[in-house]
Amino acid sequence: MTNKDQGLDTFPKLLRRNVQQRPDVPAYREKEYGIWQTYSWKDVYDNSRSLALGMAELGLKRGDAVAIIGSNRPQLYWVFAATQALGALPVPIYQDGVAEEIQYVLEHAGVKMVVVEDQEQVDKVLSVLDQCPTIEQVIYKDTRGMRHYNQPNVRSYEDVQEMGRAYDAKHPDFFDSEADKGVGSDIATLMYTSGTTGRPKGVMLSFDNMVQAGKLSVEFEKLNEKDKVLSYLPMAWVGDHLFSYSQATHAGFSVNCPESAETVHTDLREVGPTYYFAPPAVFETMLTQMMIRIEDASTIKQKMFHYFIGVAKKCGVQILEKKPVSLVDRLLYALGDLLVFGPLKNSLGFSQIRVAYTAGAPMGPEVFKFYRSLGINLKQLYGQTESCAYVCIQSDNDVRSDTVGPPAPGCEIKLDDATGEVLYKSPGTFVGYYKNDEATKETKTEEGWVHTGDAGIMTDDGQLKIIDRAKDVGKLKDSTLFAPQYIENKLKFFPSISEAVCHGADKDTVTAFINIDLEAVGNWAERRGLSYTSYMDLANRDEVYELVKGCIEEVNRDLAIDSELAGAQISRFLILPKALDADDGELTRTRKVRRRIIAERYGTLIEALYSDVDNIHIESQMTFEDGRKGALKADIKVRDSETYPAMRAAS
Repeated sequence: MTNKDQGLDTFPKLLRRNVQQRPDVPAYREKEYGIWQTYSWKDVYDNSRSLALGMAELGLKRGDAVAIIGSNRPQLYWVFAATQALGALPVPIYQDGVAEEIQYVLEHAGVKMVVVEDQEQVDKVLSVLDQCPTIEQVIYKDTRGMRHYNQPNVRSYEDVQEMGRAYDAKHPDFFDSEADKGVGSDIATLMYTSGTTGRPKGVMLSFDNMVQAGKLSVEFEKLNEKDKVLSYLPMAWVGDHLFSYSQATHAGFSVNCPESAETVHTDLREVGPTYYFAPPAVFETMLTQMMIRIEDASTIKQKMFHYFIGVAKKCGVQILEKKPVSLVDRLLYALGDLLVFGPLKNSLGFSQIRVAYTAGAPMGPEVFKFYRSLGINLKQLYGQTESCAYVCIQSDNDVRSDTVGPPAPGCEIKLDDATGEVLYKSPGTFVGYYKNDEATKETKTEEGWVHTGDAGIMTDDGQLKIIDRAKDVGKLKDSTLFAPQYIENKLKFFPSISEAVCHGADKDTVTAFINIDLEAVGNWAERRGLSYTSYMDLANRDEVYELVKGCIEEVNRDLAIDSELAGAQISRFLILPKALDADDGELTRTRKVRRRIIAERYGTLIEALYSDVDNIHIESQMTFEDGRKGALKADIKVRDSETYPAMRAAS
């Protein structure tokens, strides 16, 4: 840390600096009842201070844990600074988690206070209170529906702040003196992993981790107080914490919270962010919706769109990267920008974007190149909860679809000679797993190297390529490389496919489960006069199987020209009768596939894929949105797809 940064080793101290340097600059904005409410950095400080002192009055002490559950709201972000100023430990939890998932984290972290968004989250916490005896207070932000809740340990956010203001009047020096006690080596937050392979682990991140990761990444992208982001991803996810809390506090830019999950795209267009982050699934969904709208457009508009998208694919990336392009192509691209790309970016809310990131899972190269060809400076970021999402960042002058870039400033990377697993050292490297020394020792070496669990290779010029999760990479019986995520990402490029799970390790061939995109395929069916009653009904139509078969065979043709993966083409597939769901344990809360759960639950379907049957009956349990359990019974078709001879690259 430089001399200039001495004394700014925690977020409460950085917040105090922002009040001194930019008190009136917009810090957090929230759309409420259709109107954007703006809070300056002084507002953030005053609100965090009163909340912290109110929590102190209620008995919060240094070392206590405070859970945060809810959608992205300024008031919930302020809980981090308030809690940290007192030396307590903020623990964000995924707001869409069912009661059992929330209970595990509350109990494991020994949470003393819970700050939630609304009645729904209050009810979840109250339903597990008997299993979480350490909880003393439940504080809610939204008062709607809370009139008849008269439990003595349930109170409103505003009431706690009123208590804090009264406490401040009696003890005016308490807040600053407590904040000054914090140092960089203190634990700043406890963030739980998504639990891809089992129970989530509590990752202890220090102020040194989060402050340095935020500072270095802000300097790398030259972020400043004029930038603005839309904060809509789960607060419990480390990526949001880096962008919407650490970087925002460092650079002083504004964090904009949407009105609801349903209004995100509308709010995105209104905000017009200069800095944007989304996991691949969000970009894939946007692309799907875009293609649906084009299919509903007039013939002239469709032809114009496809013609200029062809121009963009030919020269758009080169123009973005300021590389030589012929005058004719440059003029055609400019015309396309006027007629197609510009309006398209405006409708997406991307008109002002200076830099955009994707991370959290590999993105298909086709999707990645599509957005960059429109002139959007989309780059890939690589990291994990254990690194504060800070390991690799692509630089503006060298962006590639097949790498995640070189090590970020201050980071080191090496590959395990035997397994090809990626290991790193980072300023963001976590302190350890909470209450789990054994897992800490397995993940973090004595020299400070962290095992990622990802398989990768380094290019000759020092760029990292992530192949897949190391445990998921395997080989077919004939020793052909099997990298399921790579194939799945190719499949998800098609608007009609929302999710795919490939099988093949130690098998003769590769097979696949497919989830169709209900909106895209439903729109496709309606334009062809195909009626259907439900997702299950639509997924089982022969016409839909033919549509998906065409997508799979196009992927197979692509794989045929890859010398390493030509033998990993998909030979058989089926369309699942339900969408894979986090509530059913099939996906994590960050939408990653839980392969072990799927293999156990749908083992009979995997067997069917490797047999000669054309139909298979399945009975499985599913969870409805209201938490009720139900039985799923369905007859599923199994179909072959054509594979192609390996082709020479030159051909």
